Amino acid sequence: MSQQTEQNRQPMRVSRRKKALLTVYEIAVFGMLGALMMVSDLIMNIVPNVHLVGVMIVVLTVVYRWKALFPIYVYVLLIGLMEGAGLWATYCYVWVILWGMVMLLPRRMPKWLAPILYALVCGLHGFAFGFLLIPYQMALTSFTFAQALVWWQFGFYTADIPHGIGNLIGSTLIIPLVTLIRKLDKQVRK
Repeated sequence: MSQQTEQNRQPMRVSRRKKALLTVYEIAVFGMLGALMMVSDLIMNIVPNVHLVGVMIVVLTVVYRWKALFPIYVYVLLIGLMEGAGLWATYCYVWVILWGMVMLLPRRMPKWLAPILYALVCGLHGFAFGFLLIPYQMALTSFTFAQALVWWQFGFYTADIPHGIGNLIGSTLIIPLVTLIRKLDKQVRK
């Protein structure tokens, strides 16, 4: 038997190289996006409870899907380092709720429907933000659920309404930002 025929009979070796969880490019971009969320939050502190973090989380989730958790938690880590553990503990779960809401939306939807659904999800998260803090408030203060509801109702008008309205107004940036990030991402990855 010839050497060439012998080589043809041996099974082809398939590369079993594991694909990295994140590329170097993604690590750099996600770090910068998390820092950008932090900076935007700090800049927007001049208007209480109004910021672009929710809008940015929706944008990043639409573009990067499950990988959006990386820049979200870069932001959460930076907030914890800047402001301490008080608010940080709530941020560990409250932003994942918004991420999850966006993940549940269909990936492909009519162009006219996408901005409406993204605005509704973003606004709803802002209006419900204080309610989402109830579990933490109950653990922190040993409130009963009824007491925590009273606490939430008191803050709803002063904190959650401006937060929700700010998210609704900011949500007008979602589609343009998604388009921009996808375009830049495509150019860089070429």
